[in-house]
Parts: sequence; C-alpha cells; structure tokens
Amino acid sequence: MNTLASILPAAPSGAARLSIGEMLRDWRTRRRMSQLLLATEAEISTRHLSFVESGRALPSREMVMHLAEQLDVPLRERNALLVAAGYAPLYRERALDDPQLAAAREAVDLVLRGHEPYPAVAVDRHWNIVATNGALAPLIGDASPALLAAPINALRLSLHPEGMAPRIVNWHAWRAHLLTRLQRQIDASADPVLAALHEELAAYPTPPGVANVSAEPIANHIAVPLRVRTVLGELAFYSTTTVFGTPVDITLSELAIEAFFPADPQTAQALRDHAP
Repeated sequence: MNTLASILPAAPSGAARLSIGEMLRDWRTRRRMSQLLLATEAEISTRHLSFVESGRALPSREMVMHLAEQLDVPLRERNALLVAAGYAPLYRERALDDPQLAAAREAVDLVLRGHEPYPAVAVDRHWNIVATNGALAPLIGDASPALLAAPINALRLSLHPEGMAPRIVNWHAWRAHLLTRLQRQIDASADPVLAALHEELAAYPTPPGVANVSAEPIANHIAVPLRVRTVLGELAFYSTTTVFGTPVDITLSELAIEAFFPADPQTAQALRDHAP
C-alpha cells in the first residue's frame, strides 16, 4: 500500500462545550427528527427524552449509546456524547499503522491493487489521501507540487486551479457533484473542518479555458462522470465508494476507498495499454 499521509488527529469539537442534553437535541435537530419521532424509534417516553434534553435527567451510558444509534451519530461524536454525560469514551482511535489494524490495511491494499489498471485512492474523513494504487499518476498530471505535498487532499487536488481543474472537461458538473457530496457529509457529521473545506473549494475560480457550462447533458449518463485530459488522452470515469461495514475503531469508520471505473471503452483500453 503506497501510504501518502497519516490519518489526521482529531480536530477540537465545539460540541464538547455543550451539555449532553444540548448535544442530543442538536443531533436530533440535525436529523430532522421531532422528540416524538425519536422517542418512538428509541422506544422510550417523550417525557423522559424531554427531561434528558433539558438537563432535568442524566441518561445512563446505555441510553446515550442507544440514542446515538437511533440518530446515526458517527463514532467520533459518540465518544463526545459519552464524555459530556460523564462517561469514559468507548471507541478507540488507532493510527493506520497500528498492528491491530493490520488486517484492515491488508484489505485496503488488496482492494487498491486489485482495481488496477484503474485508479483508486483511500481517503480519511477530511478527504486526505492515505493510500493509492499505481494507476493514479495519469490523472494527477502536472499538478502543483504544493498540492502533492502530504497531506494530499483529494478534493483540493481535484478542484484547485493549479491541480486537476484545468484538465477536467466537465469541470462545472464535477465541481457541483463534489460540493453537493461534501455538503451531505457536513450535514451528517457536523465536522467544522469539512465545512471550512467546502467554503474553500466553493471559492475557487473557474480555471482558464474551461467552458462556462458542461458540454455534455447529465441526462446522457447514469451518474456524473469525471472527464479529464491526460497524457493518455481524454479519459472518462465513474466513481464508487467502499467503506468498512461494521467498524468499532474511529479511524476505520472514517476510511473510504474511492475507485474509478472506465465510463467508455476508450478509457478502459488506454489504461490497460498503459499498465506495466
């Protein structure tokens, strides 16, 4: 596995200053659930939930975890909920090179290598690349060395005017797709680092030479493709995301593999011909 960057340390969370009741209410509001709906899903009384949110009742450790499960709170933030309620954190955060994650690293390596000659990358929760296979090089092209210095952020590399952006044929459509996807992650995780990244990416200017609109109607595709000019010619890809199914480690729960598949026969042939 070609490790390019380490998993970033946890960013300080402003939510840690809130009470357990305020934090649960915040997550309930974020999930657009009423007290009645959450209480029904959690099979508790609305009165008890109201008391917990208002601070009139302190939830047990089991109740905190039960409500977090119903609200689909990320593991990192479940620890924050437990600490706010006065309990010890439950989920560990190991470095990716920790021996206990050896099997997971092997699985990531297997997926990345098995996807060649098509490109694939593993990213952390902030879209920093932690591993890649050998097929990514043609996509990166002549990106600025500053963008290729660790930690390499995949979204910044993609949309920055000195990164891949000038060579992305359908830049507007791809930019809109990435920003929408990133906003969904922000809504789900309440991560301030992702929010800052979204603000940065949205402020990037249109690269010189990029048309004002995508030349291809989205209706012609089954998904938003990435069309990029490379040394191998113009390549087109669809992307998929793979995550671990039942993680109980924070690092593992935040790891994702982005795999790119050829969107046309020409792309598939070009990459097969280029493969060592």
